[in-house]
Amino acid sequence: MRGVATSVIADLAEQFKTAFRAHPAGVAVVAARDAEGPVGLTASSVSSVSVEPAALVFSVTRARGSAGRVLAAEEITVNLLTTADVGTAKSFAVSGAERFTAAEQWRDLDGLPWLASAGSALRCRPITTHRVGDSTVVVAEVLEVLAQNAGEPLVYHDRAFHRLSDDSLL
Repeated sequence: MRGVATSVIADLAEQFKTAFRAHPAGVAVVAARDAEGPVGLTASSVSSVSVEPAALVFSVTRARGSAGRVLAAEEITVNLLTTADVGTAKSFAVSGAERFTAAEQWRDLDGLPWLASAGSALRCRPITTHRVGDSTVVVAEVLEVLAQNAGEPLVYHDRAFHRLSDDSLL
């Protein structure tokens, strides 16, 4: 019977991943700074959860490496990306890739890195975290909006980055 249960769980996991590959999401880079320097990761799980107080939520899959360093930070920036930032999204999605380059327009706010070219950049303070399976969900209070730039939002869908266009209007 145990083999059947494992098979059902594996099938559910694959069906779950397939379902969410068909569900588009906006792309962000969550960044922080610690004693080792700036750190960040690409996230497609960012969502607003409250206006009063302004708050957002995102999740990270692991609690080590870049994710662990971001989870330990007292303040973070959540940089909502545009299609102009696709290279940044790709570099922050791959372990060991070159990050925080001068060409990417990273700025410093009292030691906290933020992306000046982002569609919006939000300075946040994590207020709670919750372990859910192999992920950690973070709820963060938005302290300040650092940038709001025009641009097409960067969208992640079916394992690839996409743009919205006038042709996508219904």
